[in-house]
Amino acid sequence: MVTEREFLDGYDPRAYPAVAVTVDVVTLTIRDGVLHVLLVERGEQPYAGRLALPGGFVREETLDAAALRELAEETGILPRVHLEQLATFGDPGRDPRMRVMSVAYLAFAPHLPEPTVGGDAAAARWVPVAAATGLAFDHDTILAAGLERARAKIEYTPLATAFVGEEFTIAQLRGVYTAVWGEEPHAGNFHRKVLSVPGFVEDTGATTRRGGERGGPRARLFRAGDARILHPALLRPSAEQRR
Repeated sequence: MVTEREFLDGYDPRAYPAVAVTVDVVTLTIRDGVLHVLLVERGEQPYAGRLALPGGFVREETLDAAALRELAEETGILPRVHLEQLATFGDPGRDPRMRVMSVAYLAFAPHLPEPTVGGDAAAARWVPVAAATGLAFDHDTILAAGLERARAKIEYTPLATAFVGEEFTIAQLRGVYTAVWGEEPHAGNFHRKVLSVPGFVEDTGATTRRGGERGGPRARLFRAGDARILHPALLRPSAEQRR
């Protein structure tokens, strides 16, 4: 049997098809009550002029470092939040240049700034997710996976409270869920479920200064609780119907 050193000395990587690795980042935030995704306009072929997710080829670096670098180079945004791996996409025809595997990431946070274009991107901007279609490569599929992950995260974690003020009403919190889920939960059921989850929200004992747009009593104000996992989870109306 040959030694490992002898094996490596005689190993020829050219005997196998070349495969490149890229990273693509699904960056989501809520702007004016609407869920937006950060997109770039490609400045080079292939798909020059088409919108795409920020991303690019991995260099001599970790995957996490590549995702942060590409996001910063193409959009000027350095997220102050957790970037998490989403999935790996590797269909043979997903890139017309060669066989390319892409490791996708998700960044989902409030108060993200306007992008500043850089790198090989021609432009960068926030786009409502409902209008983000016809993207380059297989980025429609990657975006759909990112949206599903974000929608699931606010079912099982209190992340939605990061998108409202330090004190908020249940109606304002419901607006976050509506924006992310793309469907509006029933107001009464949502209110009851939020208050039934231990540690999700805490009553401040205060109320809004005035009633709603149509009058009525002033709304109670809440703050985020200390829960890290929501149990029971707040399932989307469509998910509840499938149960």
